[in-house]
This record gives sequence, C-alpha cells and structure tokens, in this order.
Amino acid sequence: MPWFVGILVPESVTRSAFGLLVLAAGMYLLIACLNQLQALGSYALYTFTGEGLVLSLRKRLLEHAQRLSLSFHDSRGTADSLYRIHDDAPSIQWVIMDGLIPVVSSGLMFTAMAVVIGRINVELAVIALVVSPFVVMLGHVYDRRMGAHYSRVKELESGVLRVLQEIFASIRLVQAFAREEHETTRFSERSREGMQARIRLSVAEGIVILATNLAIAGGTALVLFVGARGVQAGRLSLGELLVVIAYLAQLYGPLQTVTTQFTHIQSSLASARRVFEFLNETPEVVERADARPLRRAAGAIEFCHVSFAYRSAHPVLSGISLTIDPGTHVGISGVTGAGKSTLLYLLLRFYDPTGGCVLLDNVDLRDYKLADLRSQFAIVHQEPILLWTSVAENIAYGRPGATEREIVEAAKAADAHDFIRRLPEGYRTQVGERGVTLSGGERQRISIARAFLRNAPILVLDEPTSAVDANTEAEITEALERLARGRTSVTIAHRLSTLKYCDVRVTIENGGLQVVT
Repeated sequence: MPWFVGILVPESVTRSAFGLLVLAAGMYLLIACLNQLQALGSYALYTFTGEGLVLSLRKRLLEHAQRLSLSFHDSRGTADSLYRIHDDAPSIQWVIMDGLIPVVSSGLMFTAMAVVIGRINVELAVIALVVSPFVVMLGHVYDRRMGAHYSRVKELESGVLRVLQEIFASIRLVQAFAREEHETTRFSERSREGMQARIRLSVAEGIVILATNLAIAGGTALVLFVGARGVQAGRLSLGELLVVIAYLAQLYGPLQTVTTQFTHIQSSLASARRVFEFLNETPEVVERADARPLRRAAGAIEFCHVSFAYRSAHPVLSGISLTIDPGTHVGISGVTGAGKSTLLYLLLRFYDPTGGCVLLDNVDLRDYKLADLRSQFAIVHQEPILLWTSVAENIAYGRPGATEREIVEAAKAADAHDFIRRLPEGYRTQVGERGVTLSGGERQRISIARAFLRNAPILVLDEPTSAVDANTEAEITEALERLARGRTSVTIAHRLSTLKYCDVRVTIENGGLQVVT
C-alpha cells in the first residue's frame, strides 16, 4: 500500500505519517465500498436474470400445456403438470446460474493456479494435479449411477402433490365418511417413500464429497512431503514451498466446488429432463400451417361417418352421420357412457375423429384456425366451471372486453341479475374456489349468462340441468330456450323435458345413431 500510494500522491504527502494513514484509510474505504457495490450489482443481476429465466420458462410450459390435448391431461392428471411447471422449472435457473457458471469459473481458476504453481516448481505442480483425474472419475461415476435416482425422487414428490390435491379437492367426501386418518396415513406413506429416497441420495452425496476431500488432503500431504524433501536437498527454497502450499488451497478449492456443484446439479438436471420431456409432448390436435380464418359461422354442422376411440379402448362412436342446419335445435339423449359428450368434444375439436370428419359450414373442422373455430361456440357445462374471481369477471370470461352494462344485460337474460344484486358486493363479489360460495342453480345461471354474453352462433349444452331441482330446472330451461333462439344449438340431456324445445332429437346407443325424431 505505501508503495502504491507513493506513486499516486506527491512526496510531501507520503513523508507525513498522518497523511499517509488518512489516505490509506480513505482508499481502503473506497475500495471496500466499490467491492460491496460490485457485489450488490452482481447479486441484483443474478436475481433478475435467474428469475426472468424461470418466469419465461414457466410461461412457455403453461402455453404448451394449454395446447396439449385433453387425452394428455386425462391420462396424466393435473398434479404432475403442476409440479413440472411450478417446481421443476426453477431447475433451469440453478443449472445455469448456480451450476454452469460456477463450474466454468472454477475451471478457469483451477487452470490459472496450476500454471502459477508450475512456474514455481513443475514437480510439485504435477504431484498436485494427480488428484484431478480421481475427482473427475468420481464425479462421472456418480453422475452415471445417480441420475435415475434423482428422477425417481421427482416422480415421488409429484405423487405426494397428487395425493394432497385429491384430499383437498374431495374434502367434503373425506369429512363426510370420516376418512381423515386414512388420508393422513396415505399421505404419510407416500411422503415416506420420497423421504427415504432423498436420504439415500444425501448419503451418496456425502460419500462423494468425503472421498473428494480425502483425495485433496492426500494430494496436499504428498506435495508437503515431496516439497519438504526438496527443501532439505536444496532443490527448493522454504519460501517457494510456503507459496506453493498457499496456492494449493486455491487450486483444490475449485475441485471441491465442482464436486459439490455436480452432486447438486444432478437434482436440477433431473428436473430439467422432466421439463424438456414435458415440452417434447406433441399435441394430438394440431392446427394446420395453412389453416383458414373464420369470423362468424352460419352454423351448419355435419358429422360424416364419424368414428372415435380413446386410447387403448374400444370404439365409443362408430359411423355417426348427422346433418344440422343453421338455427336448428338438436337434442341428444342416451345412457351414461353412450358417447354423447364425446360427440360434443369432437365438435369443439378437443379431439379429432379416428374416422370420418366433422364439417362446419361445409368445411372440415381441421381446416380452420383453432382459436377461430372455438370462438364460434358458447358452452354451458353440466357442472358449471367458475374461477376464483368476481361474478362479473366470470360472466365476461368468454368476452373480456365486455362493458359493465353488457354484463348486467347478460345476467338479466339468464335470470341471474336479482340474486347477484343480493350478494355482499354485487357483481364484484368473489365466488370462491369453483364458485363454492354459490348454490348449484346460481352457478349455472352465471354460466348461462356467460354464454349469453359470448353471443356465439352455436350453443353447446352439456346436461345443463342435471344437477338442479325441478323448480330451478324449469327456470334454467326457460333461460336456455331464450339463449338458443336464432342459434344452432346442440343439447345433451338425460331428462327428455330438457329437450322439449328441440327441433330434432337424437338417441345414441352402442356408439351409433339409433333413433332420429
């Protein structure tokens, strides 16, 4: 420091002990401040870059998940997809920011220290480097044997999430049958499997780190022994040996870092593999590159010799042919499992038929842009689907830009306005998870209001009154009749009373059309 200061300041200052002390203290504080600012900037950049990377990946995963076909979601369930999007995605941040960068920097540091020690004494440098192949081989063996175990841990953790999701989604069933203890046991058993797997991995990691540290200790001892013999023989000065010993910590430090990072990286790589496996899933319903746009359909629908079978199952529909003219109201009945809902799923192109085709305005559904096609339909489900948001936002879900007046008019048309006004905050009332704060009839009226506001040319009704009482059914049926006016409508129902306003009634039996009236 005095030599450095002497270059920068006049001789008159450096001759003063007090002036030198003040200057040295000031420069120390300046350097410390700059160092801390650099550390703060690095941390902020690290956090911003890493979190941005995770957010971008999660967004991409969600976009991809929403494009995947219903058959994928039906077979996998939601818990696995949730785990991959929420818990596996951050692994990319760890691999790149906490894994790759430290490994690269450690490699550079290791090389630099090896060169420095080699310039002091080549023999000691070679002895010190003998440890390296052993550490690399240890990491390779660990990588090859433990990768599958990390993937297994991720699968077990995803299974635990699935159990929790089932318990909370079915909490009324659990409490009604007093199965709390059973579900706790099921959760504990599934969690214990994951715990045992993680313990085994931790022990394996500890063994690798222990072996690495012992190898490094052995290398240090060997360098010290050979170096001391060199000092005794006069081939090496004591000062040079002390410098080499001091540099050994900086040489072996990167090896320890790389070993530790590689054991941790395996967990992140297992998550990364699951992420990319998810991204590699191919949607079964794909939009063609030359798909045509569709503004507003006339509403002519035709099923042409349509057949369909779910994966590894017998055919659900076989040779279905049906023509629906614009503005026609068609009712579909049949026993449970006959294929009524499947017919609607094909119409909405949630699935593609395994045989034949479905036409809209004399054009194969597969020739339309997918978003344009689905915008032609307003759907009222058997079990109303509401999001945990306000009543108004649920009504406007199919038309986000709707005005408050349009939302109210749609609610009035669905006979929902009166009960909405009585809610604590009216249209701003939060409906809770899946609309739990509302009755079944109220949820269905909001669903119908959503369809009114959608104002699509084709109305799809999937057993809309099956879960309500007779009085509510009559009121909802009246609202549905108003909704269907001037539109092509397809209604599924068990109760024939729901189909009384239909122009055409179709019965599906054994996968085919048996009766048309």
